[in-house]
Amino acid sequence: MSSPFESYITSVIRPIHQTTREERLKIIQEARYNLFKIPSKYVMIDLLTDSGTGGISNQQLAELILGDESYAGSASFEKMKEAVYEVTGFDYLIPTHQGRGAENVLCSTLVKEGDIVPGNSHFDTTKGHIEFRKATAVDCTIDAAREPTTQHPFKGNLDLEKLEEVLRSTPREGIPFVLITVTCNSGGGQPVSLENIRGVAELCKRYGVRLFFDMARFAENAYFIKSREPAFKDWSILKICREMFSQADGATMSAKKDAISAMGGFLALRDEELYQKCSVYSILFEGYLTYGGMTGGTMGVVAQGLREVTDEEYLRTRIMQVAQFGEGLQRREIPIIEPVGGHAIYIDAKRFLPPIPQSEYPAQALAVAAYIEGGIRGVEVGTVLADRDPRTGENRYPALEMVRLAIPRRTFSDNHLRYVAEVFEQLLRNRDQIRGLKITWEAPVLRHFTCQFELI
Repeated sequence: MSSPFESYITSVIRPIHQTTREERLKIIQEARYNLFKIPSKYVMIDLLTDSGTGGISNQQLAELILGDESYAGSASFEKMKEAVYEVTGFDYLIPTHQGRGAENVLCSTLVKEGDIVPGNSHFDTTKGHIEFRKATAVDCTIDAAREPTTQHPFKGNLDLEKLEEVLRSTPREGIPFVLITVTCNSGGGQPVSLENIRGVAELCKRYGVRLFFDMARFAENAYFIKSREPAFKDWSILKICREMFSQADGATMSAKKDAISAMGGFLALRDEELYQKCSVYSILFEGYLTYGGMTGGTMGVVAQGLREVTDEEYLRTRIMQVAQFGEGLQRREIPIIEPVGGHAIYIDAKRFLPPIPQSEYPAQALAVAAYIEGGIRGVEVGTVLADRDPRTGENRYPALEMVRLAIPRRTFSDNHLRYVAEVFEQLLRNRDQIRGLKITWEAPVLRHFTCQFELI
């Protein structure tokens, strides 16, 4: 029988600095209404990301001390390599400083100008690496993913007909790989079914195209497969993971997510020849092949985290907390993306702020209002993040305009999240006072991290 409480106890804490509304208003104005630019000491509940913000275990803390910091041949690398193989079955490992380092190595090796990279709602840094090389990311996610209230259990799935059309109409040499992101972050943290993964793999084999995963939240995806896909309800999480990865040629990983580490990542590969090609860029950009920008202690933390994250009781606790937070918002009539995904709640800014058009960035406006009202930092996943079309320079308007409230692992209590729900309830009552924004400065790539706004 599963316990009705968390599968861990808290042993180290960090105090929260309380701020006033007047202070926060001044802080957000000085940050030009960009939440990335707010010093963390002025954030009371930080839900900007679940990346690198989780609570590490006592065993992970021990690995920090046990780390072998040798430049070459580190024993900590061997620990990490063994753990990655246990989870994925991939023989070749390239450590990187974080997930975008792995994306950079992979894209530097395989992606060239004019290429097409199909996938399911590519993450922002993934799309950035593809478009930086003058290639195109093609979204093949199922149509249900764009409908915020549709109750589909696997909204992260790829539409196999859309994918096959891309594969059929594009020369083989123009598609370096197909990418499956699990869970699908830009699509609302939604999972991908094992049936769909197998279907994508079959198409890739038929057309002779490589298949890769962005596996940042692979364990959460495996938990949804076990709980929502009846054929696999009796499988262990680890068995489901191995079956997922058995369909692919490799994977990129941000270890800051489902390896519960403050830093780190890797590129895992099945083919030795591709490993040798990627190794050149790994040494050039990341560091030597047995550390890749990480300390030995960090590699030990990642190895231990990969084992802890596949524990079913841990995953039950994790998914349950996010689900209960979503239910609390829905009881307060806050419009969210349904069903609730794994690592975050996504508030539907279009329904929350219907008078504000996408050209005035309603999700960013709502995220700013949440900080002013309650000291909560979320992140916009909408028009700002979608960036501009590199060919026309015009804004890309996505189907979903969302504020992501990402829940760090083993960090916040249900009381913290109840407070967040109450703040959004207050914002809903006074939503007619929330104003749109316009961009006054932006970077040419990944603008959402640094752009500046002013109120309309």
